[in-house]
Amino acid sequence: MFRIGIDLGGTKTEGIVLDRNGTALVRRRVPSARDDYAGTIATITGLVQSLETEIGGRATVGVGIPGAISPSTGLVKNANSTWLIGHPLDRDLSVALNRPVRVENDANCLAVSEAADGAGAGCGVVFAAIIGTGCGGGIVAHGRPLSGRNAIGGEWGHNPLPWPNETEQPGPACYCGKRGCLETHLSGPAVAADHQRVTGEALSAHAIFTRAQDGDAACAATVDRLVDRLGRGLASVVNLLDPDVIVLGGGVSNAAVLYEKLPSAIARWAFTDQLDTPIRQAMHGDSSGVRGAAWLWQPEEHPDAA
Repeated sequence: MFRIGIDLGGTKTEGIVLDRNGTALVRRRVPSARDDYAGTIATITGLVQSLETEIGGRATVGVGIPGAISPSTGLVKNANSTWLIGHPLDRDLSVALNRPVRVENDANCLAVSEAADGAGAGCGVVFAAIIGTGCGGGIVAHGRPLSGRNAIGGEWGHNPLPWPNETEQPGPACYCGKRGCLETHLSGPAVAADHQRVTGEALSAHAIFTRAQDGDAACAATVDRLVDRLGRGLASVVNLLDPDVIVLGGGVSNAAVLYEKLPSAIARWAFTDQLDTPIRQAMHGDSSGVRGAAWLWQPEEHPDAA
């Protein structure tokens, strides 16, 4: 059996083919058809067809998107790629490809990938957080993504920052229409905005981490604020879900300091006498999303695929 995974991003669309054992056979990226829904269908269809031509066989198809399919309407909602909103993406792709297609939130795909054969392999319950341009999360329990009744399972980034102090209230405005969402405190742009508010200096999150490591006191203070806020945010996940492992992905997750300081920052707020939840970086890095989309199908579910 071959599995094809598609990761639909705002600027690029990536495809991968995995064999039965999860070994990557082919991987390819093409530009996304930005602001063009029909073009998006054509791009994904063409990518799947070219991958199948290369492997000489038919495959299952899973697609990760920065949004979700609404259970009530069957249409895409909550998508950063706004041209998808209001369309039946899974149904249109199924028609175009003449087979069932599974569409899942990209953070859930990260969680599926890391639970299958990454940093969460062998763990029953995996919480995976994407902390990059935005801030999202996904939950996998015993190999299955928990999308939830409303398809918002794991949407951790749009909960408020827990236990805020006076300087953190009401919090920055979020694109969702509310204020103080975790995304407005933890994402890469949020880290940069926090640093500029406090110091007046405009730096990227990457530059802030680099300067902090080199001894810049102001940047180190910004990183400490991030660790404290991330610790509070993840403590709320532990208190509610108590996962076997927390996996971090996205650009902010590449900062080594997080794995040194987060365990104690989470423990300070978690409702337990002793916290031993491991905090791990996504093993598959930028490939986690597209691999997770491929893992949305299991061999026994679609035996007529090659």
